[in-house]
Amino acid sequence: MQLSSAYAACVDGDIFAGLMARFEPFESRPVLGVAVSGGRDSLALVLLAHDWTVIRGGRVVALVVDHGLRSGSADEAALTCDLLGGLGIEAIVLRWRGPKPQSGLQAAARAARYQLLCRECHRRGILHLLVAHHADDQAETVAMRAARHSGPDGLSGMASLVERPEVRMLRPLLAMPRARLTATLQARGVRWIEDPSNVDLRFERARLRAGPPIADIAPAGEYHDRAAHERRLARAAVETLEFDLPGKVVLDRSAFCRLGADLRDRLLSRVVLAVGGRDHPPRRDHVSRAAGRLAAPVARGRSGKSQDFTLSACRLALRQAPASDRLRWIVSPESGRNGSQPVVPAEFFACGGPVAPHLD
Repeated sequence: MQLSSAYAACVDGDIFAGLMARFEPFESRPVLGVAVSGGRDSLALVLLAHDWTVIRGGRVVALVVDHGLRSGSADEAALTCDLLGGLGIEAIVLRWRGPKPQSGLQAAARAARYQLLCRECHRRGILHLLVAHHADDQAETVAMRAARHSGPDGLSGMASLVERPEVRMLRPLLAMPRARLTATLQARGVRWIEDPSNVDLRFERARLRAGPPIADIAPAGEYHDRAAHERRLARAAVETLEFDLPGKVVLDRSAFCRLGADLRDRLLSRVVLAVGGRDHPPRRDHVSRAAGRLAAPVARGRSGKSQDFTLSACRLALRQAPASDRLRWIVSPESGRNGSQPVVPAEFFACGGPVAPHLD
């Protein structure tokens, strides 16, 4: 049972160092970007990250996004910067400019926020961006996805590490309950800003918080171990995928057919997400039908253009391997390009042991 903030233990430097250790190694004198809204979660994160970097001869840069959706948002951003400046933390405001959509506002704001954060990190040469999602956020995310009948990937929740083209995004607090972050700020005597959108019932997450306990909405049996799923998927990828064609991913048809139906669907979903460069995977029913086509029996001599089809901005083509009878499915961007998306993004390896591509 989660403790109330009055009785929860605060997060100290040793605990936070343990949370950061799973993302090692870092560069010497690390400079971290931290997304800060002025709310309790991100304030706790930036203070803990500041202490962590100072010990290592580095520093943090607090990135405060002003979406411009409320009349007082600019003042709140300025107050947050003033607070952090008084604590010796550099803080800058990033503003979402231009017209705002009439529908899908939260999704558009989220996309704009990450775009602003990642671009600023890239501009400054910052390799790591920390965001403050915590255990309560994770439980809410899983509950919302369960309500939409998401598959195993969705019910695995948010990843603790995502490698974007511009920056490595880390969620070090993902296993930490909000009550402990509240206690951390209270122990330091730091006040935070309450975002009105957190209780605005127009938004799904606010409605979820105002409703029945999350455990009643998403039973524990629906909450999957993301790391275990990722390890199985990574093994399937190693057994099945080939990368001998630039900008394309090749699936060995025989190896793909040997996978279970669930792994086929999940692997194909990840491949088209990587190659097509879209922000979200294709629908489950579309993926399942496509995976069925990839594994369907093929009459001898029938490989060729008659087998080709498209899925989520990708073209899938069945071809015979050079100098071999082996059949391979070649997945390429339908438009011939996939923007700045890496061919094998972090969606393949979102959790697990330490990785260090940022040091290359």
